Amino acid sequence: MAVRFSDLLDPTRIDLKVRSGRRTVALQQVASQLQTHSAMNNYRAFYQELLARERLDSTCLGNEVALPHARTDHVETTIATVGRHDTGIHFEKTGQNVRLMFVLATPKHSPGDYLQLVSSLCRIVKSTSNREALLAAEDPAAFLAAMRAAEDELIR
Repeated sequence: MAVRFSDLLDPTRIDLKVRSGRRTVALQQVASQLQTHSAMNNYRAFYQELLARERLDSTCLGNEVALPHARTDHVETTIATVGRHDTGIHFEKTGQNVRLMFVLATPKHSPGDYLQLVSSLCRIVKSTSNREALLAAEDPAAFLAAMRAAEDELIR
């Protein structure tokens, strides 16, 4: 696995206390953590693309996990952030509640990285024990450690 999701995460961009249970408000809270990222060229345009992608089709992966994402010209490199909600954010199109939201922004010129990251994240969150570890993490550093452990397990 060349690109690891955990390598894209910074503890300061892991929000374990998403407040709103409304999808659009929660998405804005989580995505806004990318606003000041050095690889972000135009947050407002990226966010509009993220919303458009979400309107196109739900990004729920099941198991209380969603992956709102956009392939965009508004980032220089792939960047990500995470939000966690204690009881769940309601995703209307699927009728599901989401407790883990991984927001991903990838440059349009890097489809391979995008596909690899989505694939590995899907395999990670498919595991009940991995999801439980991510949901139980007490702070961003512990969340990041749980993510790294899950990725390490994938390559064994």
